[in-house]
Amino acid sequence: MSTRPVCLITGASAGIGAACVRLAAGDYDFVLTYRSDAAGADAAKAAVEAAGGRAVTVRADVADPEDIARIYKTVDDSFGRLDVLINNAGIVDQTAKLTEMDHSRLTRMMNVNVIGAMLVAKDAVLRMQAQGNGGAIINISSAAARLGSGNQYIDYAASKAAIDTFTKGLSDEVAGDNIRVMSIRPGLIDTELHAKGGEPGRAQRLAHMVPMKREGSAEEVARAILWLASPEASYVTGSTLDVTGGR
Repeated sequence: MSTRPVCLITGASAGIGAACVRLAAGDYDFVLTYRSDAAGADAAKAAVEAAGGRAVTVRADVADPEDIARIYKTVDDSFGRLDVLINNAGIVDQTAKLTEMDHSRLTRMMNVNVIGAMLVAKDAVLRMQAQGNGGAIINISSAAARLGSGNQYIDYAASKAAIDTFTKGLSDEVAGDNIRVMSIRPGLIDTELHAKGGEPGRAQRLAHMVPMKREGSAEEVARAILWLASPEASYVTGSTLDVTGGR
């Protein structure tokens, strides 16, 4: 069993997930999942090892229950405990109106961003309850959950609104087990997500709409996540924290 606290990060190969690894490399041992960017996952693992920790990477799609089972087999076999889940894996699709979206797009969006996130959290809760010493789960939502993202990706926005509701409900279920459940709502953040939605320059183009007049960085979001995961936030649960520059 690991003597360090163990953190599972889904979607750890780039963006916010990778930033969490870089900033907390010396604080945890890690299980790091990725879907396609093996090089990014290996770089994250190397950062942990350079800081004296242990990290294991797992190629997995959280929309596949068998892949989720494999993630947790890795957690159990490699470390024998789980203290923190950063439930970060998610997708966005090309910008479109609802009238341009089909069933397959909507199904994939919900399978990854909602059902996958819920099932990953379920297995984390089971382990934290069995350990008996609590834990922290941080779900990654989005400011899109309250902005709606009309004419862009309302399917993504709806999936993140579901995460906010799920966060509150699950926090109430497990607070008595000293398991804290929170969500982070990033705003306009300069990550690869915009390119995946077909707009690689979106953060810079829309920065004027943010009260702080700039886009945020993955590291700024990661610092908020890691605070919520830490003992410094020991009386915080059921909350959703905006990291949006005031938007």
